[in-house]
Amino acid sequence: MNLIVKIKTLVSICLICLGFNPYLNAQEQDNLLMGADQPEVYLPLLKDKKVIVLTNQTGVISDQNHTHIVDFLLSKGVNIQKIFTPEHGFRGDADAGEKVNSQIDSKTGLPIVSLYGDNKKPTPQQLGDADIILFDVQDVGVRFYTYISTLTYLLEAAGENNKEVIVLDRPNPHDGYTDGPILNKKWASFVGMHPVPIIYGLTIGEYGKMVIGEKWLKNGVQPKYKVIKMANYHKKNRYHIAISPSPNLPNDQSINLYPSLCFFEGTNISLGRGTDFPFQVFGSPYLKNYKFKFTPQPSYGSKNPPLNGILCYGEDLRNYSESLTTLNLEWLLEAYKNYKSPKGKDDFFSKNLFFDKLAGTDQLRKQIIRGWSEKEIKDSWKSGLIEFEKIRTKYVIYPD
Repeated sequence: MNLIVKIKTLVSICLICLGFNPYLNAQEQDNLLMGADQPEVYLPLLKDKKVIVLTNQTGVISDQNHTHIVDFLLSKGVNIQKIFTPEHGFRGDADAGEKVNSQIDSKTGLPIVSLYGDNKKPTPQQLGDADIILFDVQDVGVRFYTYISTLTYLLEAAGENNKEVIVLDRPNPHDGYTDGPILNKKWASFVGMHPVPIIYGLTIGEYGKMVIGEKWLKNGVQPKYKVIKMANYHKKNRYHIAISPSPNLPNDQSINLYPSLCFFEGTNISLGRGTDFPFQVFGSPYLKNYKFKFTPQPSYGSKNPPLNGILCYGEDLRNYSESLTTLNLEWLLEAYKNYKSPKGKDDFFSKNLFFDKLAGTDQLRKQIIRGWSEKEIKDSWKSGLIEFEKIRTKYVIYPD
């Protein structure tokens, strides 16, 4: 294992023992008010309107009971026609990539329409005669996390069908900085639709503004769009995420590590899906010089995890206390260097090149194979990040 990584891990453990925690409760940080916490702003906009709510388990108000936005709106007499829901479903319990069926919500009786699988973009029939689609989902601020793709398709459908979209904005846990390669259009997919870096430094409300402003929607459509801004939000602060945004991001630590570790999803390395600590470890049967061990098993949010039932050797990052403001490539580079499969290094990357879709380019994979250092790889991103910053700054609405 790289000496620098060892030193960082030791320092992190010491900081945790001293009580260091980069994530403070939102109420302890400047009295943050999320979009959903300001009904006096958005309820007048919904009065006498037919409303669709696009949300999941994260769409809650910051009260004692974490009241869900759908329940709150119904209690205020808002005319909700149906619920749209993104990847992982309305309750947020479906596996990554698992098809989510449309259904009826047992609590409210409202129809739920899944915008995942074969139905990623709302049809005119699904939009019906609604006036407004209210979007309230906790994102994690990373290009390959699919909630921004769902927002994009929603905006496109809204523009084509003369509907208004209102976003109740929420914190981006990776806000205030940018990092990673800019996506090449050749590698565009649902895990990366736009020419942005992996870390793009915008809230989901700001991101929607950028998608519209840069005319990235089909035929350049311009939907009616409004962001209910957060109050007392600062982009460089790190706010505690009260409700898991998806089954395999169960806590702040997993969200912190997610942008750096998710590259492993395009390799034959496990990220701890099927354990109690997904996205806080990585491992493989072919990393036997690593000391930490775990065995993935079917579990909540991971019915058939990668390397199911196979003993994996790897790295335990649960005590890594650094609040990341840059992509850490050392874990990926060290894993590739130490990977010893009977098939050789050719077995490291998945054959379907999903790694390239995550990276948004095939250059990162080729750089790793050629033995480039982290510095050399990051230097190759600089010009793209400088150009993207010119776009990003046009859409920033919070102190940066």
